[in-house]
Amino acid sequence: MAEIYDAPLPWTGQIDTPLTLFRTRVRKEWLDEFNHVNTAHYITICDHANWAFWNWINAPAGQPEARNGHEYAVVASQVNYLDELAYGANIHVETQLLAHDAKRYILFHQVFKTDSGGLAATNEVKILGFNLEERRAEAWQPQVAQRLAQIDEVHARLTHPVQAGRGIALSSR
Repeated sequence: MAEIYDAPLPWTGQIDTPLTLFRTRVRKEWLDEFNHVNTAHYITICDHANWAFWNWINAPAGQPEARNGHEYAVVASQVNYLDELAYGANIHVETQLLAHDAKRYILFHQVFKTDSGGLAATNEVKILGFNLEERRAEAWQPQVAQRLAQIDEVHARLTHPVQAGRGIALSSR
């Protein structure tokens, strides 16, 4: 079954530090046989935040049919699993723009248990501008480029997350 994504939030020019564009409850279809969220669905949760961010910076063209094939592709993703998420738990994702250029950006997501404030996971993701009709990378459309610059200016004041840029290694960093 395809994942159902929330309706896009409108662009207001208000840029929170960090952004909270996705809130939900843990869904039954995300659970594994141990009755907690399966590792793959932590990425699903963060992908909802990717989609919410993308639709938000494209508003009012918050749906694919309004963007004429100018979309994005995830080209790298790193998840840190920090705590269990159980069925029905209220969660939200805080998103920080770490960097961007003419055709890429890096987001850092933190998945929180809303009721306790506990951090359940982090996800760093590199995203590439992609033209679906030409099936190739492309520079951001002007509105997206402008909004990324605005967000970057505000988010540059945030502390760089300790988990960001780490990759995977056996030794501690």
